[in-house]
Formats: sequence, structure tokens, C-alpha cells
Amino acid sequence: MENSAPIASAEVVQTSDSEALADLFDEYDKASLALSPLSKAYRGIRDEDYARWGDLSSAADRRSEALLQSTAAKMRQNFDPDRLSREDALSFRLFDAMAKRSAALYPFRDYGYIFDQMNGAQSQLPAFLINIHRVTDETDALAYVSRIEGLGPAIDTLVAESKERAANGIMPPDWVYPYVISDIENLLAAGNDNAILEDYRDKAATIDGDAVAEGAAERAWENSARPAYERLLAEMKRQQAIAPAQDGIWRFPQGAGYYAALLRNYTTTDLTADEIHQIGLREVARIHGEMRDIMAEVGFEGSLQEFFDYTRTNDRFFYETREAYLADAEDKLEAMEAKLPDFFATLPSDPLVIKPVEAFREQSAGKAFYQRPAPDGSRPGTYYVNLYNLKDMSKNELEALAYHEGLPGHHLQLSIQTQLGEVPPFRRFGGVTAYSEGWGLYSEELGKDMGFYTDPYSDFGRLGMELWRACRLVVDTGMHHKRWSREEAISYLTENTPNPDGDIRKAIERYLVYPGQATAYMIGKLKIMELRDRARQELGEEFDIRAFHDVILTNGPVPLSIMEENVDRWIADEKRGS
Repeated sequence: MENSAPIASAEVVQTSDSEALADLFDEYDKASLALSPLSKAYRGIRDEDYARWGDLSSAADRRSEALLQSTAAKMRQNFDPDRLSREDALSFRLFDAMAKRSAALYPFRDYGYIFDQMNGAQSQLPAFLINIHRVTDETDALAYVSRIEGLGPAIDTLVAESKERAANGIMPPDWVYPYVISDIENLLAAGNDNAILEDYRDKAATIDGDAVAEGAAERAWENSARPAYERLLAEMKRQQAIAPAQDGIWRFPQGAGYYAALLRNYTTTDLTADEIHQIGLREVARIHGEMRDIMAEVGFEGSLQEFFDYTRTNDRFFYETREAYLADAEDKLEAMEAKLPDFFATLPSDPLVIKPVEAFREQSAGKAFYQRPAPDGSRPGTYYVNLYNLKDMSKNELEALAYHEGLPGHHLQLSIQTQLGEVPPFRRFGGVTAYSEGWGLYSEELGKDMGFYTDPYSDFGRLGMELWRACRLVVDTGMHHKRWSREEAISYLTENTPNPDGDIRKAIERYLVYPGQATAYMIGKLKIMELRDRARQELGEEFDIRAFHDVILTNGPVPLSIMEENVDRWIADEKRGS
């Protein structure tokens, strides 16, 4: 009896702490959502905010950061991770790490580009309406019209912020502006047949009722959105005339500190830019060796660079129609889905669809990307492919790209994460780039372990995609740390990869406006491979690939150091149980 009392007391304390910690995370989630109608919509929440864009000013960013840091301070003050359950202690550490990464970047909060060809608001706001704003009844339709009306103030707010940043020397390079201007002019030139109004009419046609007056969307566009886009166009042309010719962010005030903070944020490591650069050079050399093996297998005579030129220019390696590309991608993903149970104990519960990037933004958008499903099942996971130029979309890369963005890559990972109902919302809906993109790149190689890439040229394409990510370590650090020019980086990729010229140029332009992010892929993948190899060696015949994948996936996104701890703990548990 004397021994049972302290145990019961500890259990009561732990249970009480667990409930209180869960309440704190729920309060944070609700307060965060209250600050962001767009986040609500991504979650599938439709309430009184569904008609609003919310506050897109820098003041809103400050409120969001203050909420995060005050919640983290309260958590640290009121909870001791050593007294929490294993799962709660993990949540504590993940929230603490998220807050610290955000705090490290906060001094550079005004260094990002508001309008660029990758994530610029000029295309992202229309894309949100088209892809996220659902219309199932008259209220939703009215909300859509309100958001078209609200585009005017929203864009004007962002233009004012862009002007202020430009005045402080924070501007994208001069070559970015034609892309942004093209996006804007595409919308304006289409008049009332623009992508937003076409989407609204298609969605409104599916509902009964006449709550939305005829022509209301067109009037909202004409009276609010269109004039704001015209003002945006004028501002982008003004900035273009004074934009810098230099490319990397080393040119910013405190540019070196900004880039170092970005690398720590995206890789979740303390690797320096020079160390990441060297890892990239090492991996490029390794992959080149594996490519030479395939070159010998297919009987190509010549240098590796000549083989690159052959695969990037010969018509046999490219599709003639968009429909053919999409059909082959569907077939590959269907075959992959059938094999998933052999390698995964936990499977995605959301459907996956493939869509071409919309015409209004395909000229500026990246080659492929993924949009996660809504947690309530109302929106599937979507794999977008950019088919603007089929010569940029090699047949050789189709498999690896589909496995990365779809299955077993981002769709499997994010569907599982979204359905982790027992973990706090910040873990279900947040992200760690090295984790998610490391998983995507790992998934490409996993496809080979699963028996795919039977065509040696497709396997060459897989290696080409991995080489691409290795080269990113070199060129991203080259441009933002070593002060390479855009043309120097393009020349490096042209010499060292098989990718076509358009693909190379678009990629370099992406890394320049999205500094540091591209380094996360290879750094994350190398860690997952390292941990899998360690588990195989430690567990021998008892190693279960399905269980290993559960350890990686069912904890949700984590920094790489915590991923390593999770795997090492699992290995130790398996050894004790065997």
C-alpha cells in the first residue's frame, strides 16, 4: 500500500498535465485559425470567415509570431517534459523547436518576396479561389463573390508592403518581373473570361437557387479586383526599372545571417553553407558513377555529358501530347498503389488526383507540386504537373516524379499526417521541410526497392532526379553564399545533369527566389537512408520495412535529430522484444 500511493499520484499528475498540454495546443490552434481565414479554408472549415481574405499585412505576421512565442513561453513555464508521457514529451519538444526556428527567422521577416514567379500573391490568390474555395450552396457562392470583391483591398495591402520592402532594398532580381507581369497580364487580358470568373461560374452552376445576383461576380471583378491588378501591374513595372541585376540574397543587409538562418530552418541541422556545398559535390560524384553504369547497360558509346545531351534532346524521351503524359502517370501510380501494402502498414485514406497546372500560371509555376487533402475528406490530394512545355517533362523522369509527389511520396505521407487525429493540430497540419521533402526524395529510391523502374532509361531518370537534388546543394549555396551568378549556376547544371535547358533555367530561377529550401531534399533523404541502413544492420532478419516506415510516418513531421531519436528508440525496443 505504501508503494502504490506515489505511483497513483504520479499518474494523476501525468494525466492532468496531458490534458492541460492538449488544451494549450488546442487553444493555440484556434487562435491561429482565428487570425487566418485562408488556413481555415485549407482545413475545410467554412464559417463566417469563409468570405474573407483576412489581414495580409505585416502587422498580421507580427500577431501570429507573438501568439506562437507566447504559447511556447507558457508551455515551457507550466510543463516539464521529463514528467510527461513519451507522446506528450515529443509534442512539447516539437512545439519548442518550431517556435525556436520561427524566432530565428523573425529578424528577417521583411526579407521575403511578396510577388515572384514561384509563390507570388499575383497567382496564389487566384489559385486559392480555384483550388480551395468550394461552392456547395448559395452561402458559399456569396462568399466567393465577396472574396473576388476583397481581392482589391488584399492586393493593395500587399502592393504597399512590396513598395516598402523595395525601398529598403528587398527586391527580387530584374528577371523575375517579366514572369510576374505575365501572370497579371494574363488575367487582365482575359477580361470576364479570366480564370477566376470562369471558375466561379462553373462552381455556381452546380447549385440551386438565385441568392447571388446575376453578374455579381463580374461586377466584383470590374469594380475591385481588376483595378487592383492594374495598380499591381504598374507597381511591378516601376520596380522592374530599378530592380537589381545581382541574384543571390548575399546582397541584402545581413544577407549572410539570413541565409544561415534559412539553412538551419529548412534542414533542421547546424550544417554550414560550405558543408552543404561539399556534401553536394560528393553526392554528384557518386550519382555520376551510377549513371555511367546505366550508360554502359544501354550500350551508349561516348562521355557522360554526351549521354546527357542525347537524353535531353532526342524526341524519343518526350511526349507529344499532354494526354499521353497524364495517362502514363496515372498508370504508374495505379501500379504503385497495388504494391503499397507490401511496404507500408499504414496507408493513405484520401484519394489522389492528377491535374495539369492551370493555364493562367503554368508559364511561371514549377514543374510539379502537391496539394494536401482536406482533413474532412472534402478535397482529395492533388498532384499537379506543369505541361506548359512537354520538352521540359522527360519520359525518363515521369516515374520518379510521380512517386515523389504522389505515391509513396507526399500524398501517402501527408494523408497519413492529416489523419493523425490523436496528435495536436500543429503536428497534423504543420510541416518540417527536411522531413517532408526528404521523404519525397526517399520515396523515389524506394520505388526501385519495390520493383519499379524496369526500363533502364527510367532508372536513369530516377538517378537524374536524385542528381538534381544533389546539384541543388551545390548551386543554392553557390548563388546565395559563394555569390555565383544565375548564369554560372545554369552552366553547372547544364554540365552536370541531363535536364533540358528550360527545366534548368526554371529551376535556378526557383532557387533564387526561394533560398535554402532546395537544400532540404537531399539532406533529409540522406538521413532517412542512414537510419534505415542502421536499423537493418542492428536488427538483421528481424528488420521490418513496414514497421520502419511507421516510425517515420506516424509521428508526423519532425526535425531530423528527433527522427533519429525515434528510430534509435524503436531499434532498442525491437531488440528488447526479440
